[in-house]
Amino acid sequence: MKASEQGSTGLRLDKWLWAARFFKTRSLAAEEIGHGRVQVNGQVAKASRELKLGDLLRLRQAQVEREVWVRGLSHLRGPAAQAQALYEETPASLLASNKAAEQRRLAPEPAQAITQGRPTKLARRRLADWDRWSASADSE
Repeated sequence: MKASEQGSTGLRLDKWLWAARFFKTRSLAAEEIGHGRVQVNGQVAKASRELKLGDLLRLRQAQVEREVWVRGLSHLRGPAAQAQALYEETPASLLASNKAAEQRRLAPEPAQAITQGRPTKLARRRLADWDRWSASADSE
């Protein structure tokens, strides 16, 4: 099969996800597909599934569910602007990702919940002394 014919028939799912910059490596894309976290047209897909223009992909990146339409096929990983031309995110997906970003922005800093920091040298010695002496040794 010639390269020109291959581009018209489709492209492997894992290769497209890598080229569209959803995952940093092709093996990470294949791993996520293997875990069943990527769906094509509503069906769980395999890494070797051939994508075609107009397919609807549903995938999860971190905690955010994304839904995108395939608008282009590319065998090469290019700049981010070129990668973004390969897909179009659905309005519902954009709304959900914006909502998730806003929740992350408004979430409290986890470090602020800590009331006490690390113990001082004196506090560590007191803790060590506490463990060193047992009640059974003192009672004899």
